[in-house]
Amino acid sequence: MSADDLALRAATHDLYATHSTWLRGWLRKRLDCGSDAADLVQDTFVRVIRARQALDIRQPRQYLSTVAKGLVIDLFRRRALEQSYLEALAGLPEEVYPSQETQAIVLETLMEIDRMLDSLGDTVRQTFILSQFEGLSYPKIAARLGISLRTVNNHMAKAMEHCCLMRMGLL
Repeated sequence: MSADDLALRAATHDLYATHSTWLRGWLRKRLDCGSDAADLVQDTFVRVIRARQALDIRQPRQYLSTVAKGLVIDLFRRRALEQSYLEALAGLPEEVYPSQETQAIVLETLMEIDRMLDSLGDTVRQTFILSQFEGLSYPKIAARLGISLRTVNNHMAKAMEHCCLMRMGLL
C-alpha cells in the first residue's frame, strides 16, 4: 500500500471516529429513527470512501451533513416510490399478483429509472416520460410542451445518452 493510500485510510478512519456519533445524532433528530440514522451514517461514509477525498475535507460536519441530506432525500423518495408501487399492486387480482422476487426486481428497476430521470433537466425529463411512458409521438410532445420538433429530438437524444451512460456506470 502506498503512502498516499495509508494517509487516505488514516484520514477516513479519523473522520469516522471523530464525527460518526455526531452524524448519527444529527440524523436521528431529523428521521426520528435510530436504525435509519445508523444506516445513513454508514452510507455517508461509504460515499466518503468512494470519493477518496477524506484528506481534502476542511469542514467535516458541513461536508458530512451535506452528503447525509442527499441520502435522506433518496431514502424518502425510495419509500414514496415503494409505497406507490405497493398501492398499485393492491389493486391487482390474486392470480396475477407478482412473486416477492418479481416485486423486488420491479422495485429496484423503478428506483434505477427514478435515479436516471432525477438527474435530467425538467424539460428533458418531461420529454422522455411523454415519449417512453405515455407513448406520445414527437410531434405531440412538441405541441404539448410548446417546443419545436427539433428540440424534442435533441431532448430525447440527450435523455437516451444520459440513461445509457448511467447504466454503464459512467455518470
